[in-house]
Amino acid sequence: MILTCLVLPLFTLFRYSLNRFTPSELMTEALTAENYIKFFTEPYFLGVLGTTLFLATASTVLGIVLGFPFAYWLARTHTRWKSLIIIAVLFPLLVGNVVRAAGWTIFLARDGLLNALLVGLGLTTEPIQFMYTYGAVFIGLLSVVLPFVILTLLGVLEGIDFTLYDAARNLGAPPRTAFRRVILPLAIPGISAAAVVIFTIGMNSYATAIILGGAEFQMMAPAVYQQFALLSNWPFGAALAFILVSVTAIASIAASIVLARQNKTLTQLAER
Repeated sequence: MILTCLVLPLFTLFRYSLNRFTPSELMTEALTAENYIKFFTEPYFLGVLGTTLFLATASTVLGIVLGFPFAYWLARTHTRWKSLIIIAVLFPLLVGNVVRAAGWTIFLARDGLLNALLVGLGLTTEPIQFMYTYGAVFIGLLSVVLPFVILTLLGVLEGIDFTLYDAARNLGAPPRTAFRRVILPLAIPGISAAAVVIFTIGMNSYATAIILGGAEFQMMAPAVYQQFALLSNWPFGAALAFILVSVTAIASIAASIVLARQNKTLTQLAER
């Protein structure tokens, strides 16, 4: 099943990427690396990959930084509104990325709510260009990944025995020390899982980049679509897609290894 659903499509994608593009036939059978050479020798495509990596990494880091405290509070709270709060966190996932990005355009446009608020408060005399910038795409990505961060971490944090933290506090450990040596090592698996999930989402973002970044703002997913659908260059589009998958997988595996080592270090410190 895994071979059919995952390995075989990737192999087919890689095989297509070795073919040659000809305008008359679209794709000619070949075994050439010219598509990969083109990607790694043209600054434009390297810039597209760099932009994608930067935004995916930034949204992953900030998503965990913002999502962890909320998930931690939600795991420890006993309020009767907890179920409603979880539903509120889930609600954005019921709305498609296109609709969500369109909602951000209403908020970030030159005549949108944010500029109206800034002008009304006298903080600026002219509307600020928020749309079609790195900031707009980053905000859109962050709004997409935050629910995944919170829900992933919540599942792990709710399985932690918080009496261990309370015991550490009763034995004289300061709050930061108790958190670092008790809670954090137990939460590392959840942080690792959340990081992999949201980094993958960021790397493969399409609608957010197109709607909030505009036609000139390029990330890897829109670039793949452009090669396949607009330019009909299937071999190069397949190369872009395979590079995107490979970079995402390598970065995710590397992050998992680093977090696993960090978890081992924190566990050793906690046992001392």
